[in-house]
Amino acid sequence: MKNKNWREALLAEVKPDRFRYDEPLASYTSFRIGGPVDLLIEVNTRAELARLISYCEGTGIPWYFLGRGTNVLVDDAGLRGVAFRFGPDFARITVEGNSLRAGAAAPLALVAETAARYSLSGLEFASGIPGSLGGGVFMNAGSYGGEMKDVVVAAEIYQPGTGFITLNRDELKLGYRTSVLQETGGILVEALLQLTPGDEATIRAAMKTLNAKRRAKQPLEYPSAGSVFKRPTGAFAGQLIEAAGLKGHRIGQAQVSPKHAGFIINLGGATARDVLALIEEVQNIVFQRTGYRLEPEIRILGRE
Repeated sequence: MKNKNWREALLAEVKPDRFRYDEPLASYTSFRIGGPVDLLIEVNTRAELARLISYCEGTGIPWYFLGRGTNVLVDDAGLRGVAFRFGPDFARITVEGNSLRAGAAAPLALVAETAARYSLSGLEFASGIPGSLGGGVFMNAGSYGGEMKDVVVAAEIYQPGTGFITLNRDELKLGYRTSVLQETGGILVEALLQLTPGDEATIRAAMKTLNAKRRAKQPLEYPSAGSVFKRPTGAFAGQLIEAAGLKGHRIGQAQVSPKHAGFIINLGGATARDVLALIEEVQNIVFQRTGYRLEPEIRILGRE
């Protein structure tokens, strides 16, 4: 992968201002952690997406889609191959009656804001989620009783080896922090969201209340990737971690948040090694003391 010839061939039709060699990824993730990727490319058209992914698939070049990087931890050594991000053409949001059609790169908070502006209810829960629509569907993001599966009715997907396909809600297999995209490696391009007519003032009041709860309970003042662990059956990860005496526990510059034990925060200069060591220690101690085995919710990229 040290030979740059593969990069030059891949970039033959990519505009010069939309790619970077050996780009550090820390500034592209909410954790503010991550080494360089061999090549970072911004994709702006469907044809470009299909061509670039097909090239990588055909030549065996590893590739990743980063989105807004809010639910990932990138290894300190970085990533070999290509990291793709969608450009502004994939961030469009349009209103179609009681539905919204939004591109994968559209921030979830902006999608929720657009819904409120048109007096459409159903996305209040998403107004404070920092990720993109694509990541939200990929993980079936949710909070405060709402999930993407409640509103997504169809999605356009680019499936490597197949092409562009449309999946309905059932075919997307949206479950707790999972979707069919995690099984197939498909890339969400845009989604259709079915909402309910409502009163704008009421919708905005609900959004304001939920965002106030987030600020009060979550360590938004520090870089993090949100909730680190999935909710185990019959319990809550944060409560188990706190009960195990790990609230505030740290390794290096990574710390279990004193504000919310379900979060691991970057105190400044934390490495992926710090975070991974802390995750493992939390898992082991919680298992020893409670019998629950916590499963990470965040995606870990680059680790062998």
